[in-house]
Amino acid sequence: MPKSNKAKPTPADDTASGAAARNTDSAPATLAPGSAPDAALLKAVQTGDLASAMPFNANKPLEFGFDNALNPQPGAAVDPPSQLPTGSTLSEEITSDKVGGAAIQGLNATIEPLDRVRVDSAGRVLTTNQGVKVADNQHSLKAGLRGPVLMEDFILREKVTSFDHERIPERVVHARGSGAHGFFEAYEPLTEFTKAAPFQQAGKVTPVFVRFSTVAGERGSKDTARDVRGFAVKFYTDEGNWDLVGNNMPVFFIQDAIKFPDLVHAVKPEQHHAMPQAASAHDTFWDFVSLMPESTHMLMWQMSDRAIPRSYRMMQGFGVHTFRLVNEQGDSVFCKFHWTPVLGTHSLVWDEAVKISGADPDFHRRDLWEAIESGEFPEWELGLQIFTEEQAAGFSFDVLDATKLVPEELVPIKPVGRMVLNRNPDNFFAETEQVAFCTAHIIPGLDFTNDPLLAGRNHSYVDTQITRLGGPNFHEIPINAPVAQVHNNQRDGLHRQAVHRGRVAYEPNSLAGGCPFQAGAVQGFMSLAKRQDADERSDKVRGAPEKFADHYTQATLFFESQTPVEQAHIAAAFRFELSKLTVPAIRERVLSSLVNASPALAAKVAAGLGMDVPAPMPRALEAPQTPEVAVSPALSLKARPGDGSVRTRKVAILVANGVHGESLSAVQEALLAQGAVGRLVGPRIGAFTTSSGDAIQADASMENEPGFLFDGLVLPDGEASVEALASYGHTGEFIKDQYRHGKTILAFGASQALLAEAKVQELLPTGERDPGIVLADASDGEQAAQRFIQALALHRHPERETDPPAV
Repeated sequence: MPKSNKAKPTPADDTASGAAARNTDSAPATLAPGSAPDAALLKAVQTGDLASAMPFNANKPLEFGFDNALNPQPGAAVDPPSQLPTGSTLSEEITSDKVGGAAIQGLNATIEPLDRVRVDSAGRVLTTNQGVKVADNQHSLKAGLRGPVLMEDFILREKVTSFDHERIPERVVHARGSGAHGFFEAYEPLTEFTKAAPFQQAGKVTPVFVRFSTVAGERGSKDTARDVRGFAVKFYTDEGNWDLVGNNMPVFFIQDAIKFPDLVHAVKPEQHHAMPQAASAHDTFWDFVSLMPESTHMLMWQMSDRAIPRSYRMMQGFGVHTFRLVNEQGDSVFCKFHWTPVLGTHSLVWDEAVKISGADPDFHRRDLWEAIESGEFPEWELGLQIFTEEQAAGFSFDVLDATKLVPEELVPIKPVGRMVLNRNPDNFFAETEQVAFCTAHIIPGLDFTNDPLLAGRNHSYVDTQITRLGGPNFHEIPINAPVAQVHNNQRDGLHRQAVHRGRVAYEPNSLAGGCPFQAGAVQGFMSLAKRQDADERSDKVRGAPEKFADHYTQATLFFESQTPVEQAHIAAAFRFELSKLTVPAIRERVLSSLVNASPALAAKVAAGLGMDVPAPMPRALEAPQTPEVAVSPALSLKARPGDGSVRTRKVAILVANGVHGESLSAVQEALLAQGAVGRLVGPRIGAFTTSSGDAIQADASMENEPGFLFDGLVLPDGEASVEALASYGHTGEFIKDQYRHGKTILAFGASQALLAEAKVQELLPTGERDPGIVLADASDGEQAAQRFIQALALHRHPERETDPPAV
């Protein structure tokens, strides 16, 4: 009689089943469980049992219908009895220094902290990329001392090949950037509005990496160009990576992503001669924007001082688009993201920015690095504008229009947390250059709106990273890897790092116990089912809502919200940019558009160009709604002066032989006590002798650190030193640039003659005392230092500005 399936296996059965378990192309209908400790047989039996535990897909009936679509269920899963049935190979128990041991159950080790990939070569010999020690790194292998280099020199070929391929394609936009690590800390739970991981409890800390950038310039361009600045934050949350990819301006040039290639082609160097680099002051840019009146609002921002920040640490950041916050109950609200610097919003003036770009094109990069290295960690406060769909429907503008902002008077900003950058990258290329941001990288608790510009960015960013970083696995580059576990069935592709166990790469499955299985609605990301205007017609169209056609109301709001000095800077910026055009018709077209935003601005720009004010450009929307807010002081840079400190400011203290050393020491000590840096700057670097015979060391020269690189200036007492400084042309340039750029100047005793020689007066043209000119006797060094610091804290003294400059 045939043997019962329930009979106890015999040694022969064990042998047969054990042999069958060693085949990879077929197996018997059933396997004996095996009494001998045979790993192959045990793996085969447990694999069969695991598959048998899922005779069918129990979730399949729950995949259909609208109600089920709103509430997807967790995927079916069975715990394997051991790691055997889900593994790739029985040999994983064999370890080595390279492969290590078996995978830790439920762990993706590729997202461990970056310690696992950091390299320190201290005390190590030079090797090839294959770990072979290099005996001679000075010479190629040749056939004789004067013979030809040999092809067999694999060390030469590896080294040169690596060098030849060091560069990856640069970003089309935002190519020049600087980055840093840090953290975000929530002030309080925001569970009323969102289930997003960073906002779930007070004090919760989320690691971040932030990249700041210019937009138009190439990777080697200058930092201080008049341009938008990128402000991209990667949150490494325990629910996955969230990229808040924004700018330092809350609006944009265009309303629909289909126009983005046109915009970038227009602002980039012109096609026929590849000029100008990192500048918008040319024909093609202004030709394009003058035919796109929706750009007018953004042009106001770009021509304002926002476009030439003093530091990355002193500029705001904005998410630009309207996003959604979604809570545990599935309720949603609209949201705008705002980053506000603790140090306040401060800028350069144009003449200063131009000069800095020649003396130090890495000005912003150096500033960020040095601040973090010195322990002066940059800090921003994150604020949210939260409003409902019903509120948005009543606004005079459309919140899905990226050329519009929501005035703070209409929806106040709610502070929700702080971000601190406290660690510089170990390697610029590996981290700052390879970091990949994408607006589509969001987490549960966040969602998109129907913003047509955002929809295009969601596609464009990931598509760009695939090109730049060599394939779809850019997420496995260490800087891009999340701290949350990554488990899916994506396999292979260029530069794959993860080594997955097992044979299963599909879902649903039974051979891996159903794993990894879908999380379901409770844990997993769910797109919000109901979107704005869901009840309206949903025919496929190419168009935009009527409110998108209001191109000038918010441009007017921005301009009218600026201080007179800022308005003058906007007019001067338009004048400069338009003066660089070679086609007069474009110049006139821009002016005709500006008339709609501000006749006064258009008249001032026209006068500066020697032109008559043209007739206003026809409006796309003749009768826009009356705006809720006519003036918003919060839009001015002056609305955010910061904490009033002078931390991280750099002050030039001029020295020469014969200076009064005690007064300069008093200033330097007072600055240092306030977190500022006072640098001794001489006609050359090195030692100088004070009037009392002491030696002081200048660590900078007026040649290698021009005056416009500093936030303030101190001129010394001492007849001999003043006479020496007066003989150097650099001294006059120092004083002139500091005065023209609105900086604070402290002049001790005899050095007041240097001010007179540079035609710098203590009084303003109005007859009032210039608050940025501090005159003092050397004997009052400590008191003078405090007066100087108080004036320095104002950042700049624009009341002395004239157009054209008087000094």
